[in-house]
Amino acid sequence: MTFNEGIQIDTSTTRSSGGGGGGGRGIAIGGGVGGLIIMVVALFLGVDPGTVGLPQGGTGEYDSQGVQTPGFDLSQCKTAQDANTIDQCRVVATGNSVDAVWAQLMPDYTRPSVELFTGSVSTACGPATTEVGPFYCPGDQTAYFDTAFFEELTTQFGSSGGPLAKEYVVAHEFGHHVQDLKGDLGRAQQDPTGPEGGGVRTELQADCYAGVWAHYAAITKQESTGEPFLEPLTEKDIADALSAAASVGDDRIQESATGRVSPESWTHGSSAGRQYWFTEGYQTGQPDSCDTFSAQDLHQG
Repeated sequence: MTFNEGIQIDTSTTRSSGGGGGGGRGIAIGGGVGGLIIMVVALFLGVDPGTVGLPQGGTGEYDSQGVQTPGFDLSQCKTAQDANTIDQCRVVATGNSVDAVWAQLMPDYTRPSVELFTGSVSTACGPATTEVGPFYCPGDQTAYFDTAFFEELTTQFGSSGGPLAKEYVVAHEFGHHVQDLKGDLGRAQQDPTGPEGGGVRTELQADCYAGVWAHYAAITKQESTGEPFLEPLTEKDIADALSAAASVGDDRIQESATGRVSPESWTHGSSAGRQYWFTEGYQTGQPDSCDTFSAQDLHQG
């Protein structure tokens, strides 16, 4: 999807690499494709997935002398052209759009924070590296993104790419924030693994919430400019989003990594399930249609 000329990017709730919270406890929700495998291993070992793969205390990106380097310069993110050409600005602008949609759907909606990082970051849910992929931490109500993940989504995991593939990722993590506000996020830890477990149901609901955002994205106007955030979706846009959803299915990742599929260890859902629930949200535009916790059939394929 392309951002409309005339919109302005609001970076007021965004910070860039190096800042994260302290070493508090919590579970980071919605790790990216690299994180799926790491999180499964961590769950079996009984440790916090957020502490896997990063020495304690590490934040941000460091040069060869061990000196912390500056984060992304958010002053680059001002216009629609910036959002359409710079991945970091696309993340921020997409977050602006998602916020606007959910503010209309939820009267008590409050915006999450966004942190752009490179390499590693410290959060209220513990330290994490880029291998975990994008994630949401309820401890500081922040969605974390290393935009290097977008290239991995295409080159390593087979997504077709495209703007809506990237924007789907952002909307999914904001979906976890919606769950947090609704008091549903903790249900991920109830029977956290398995094809019908709380982890899968939580992730599929976030996919559905991403679809709800897509339903309204082209008709929701930015309050400050009166311009719709995004141009109307095309068939290719939807195909890109579905390709991204499929590429991060547990079954596809397990098959690629180990040559076998083990549903008992799933935490995010199958490719078919993730596509189904994004489509459900997109076609209905109704958050109530995203009740994966009551669904008898998660359409795992």
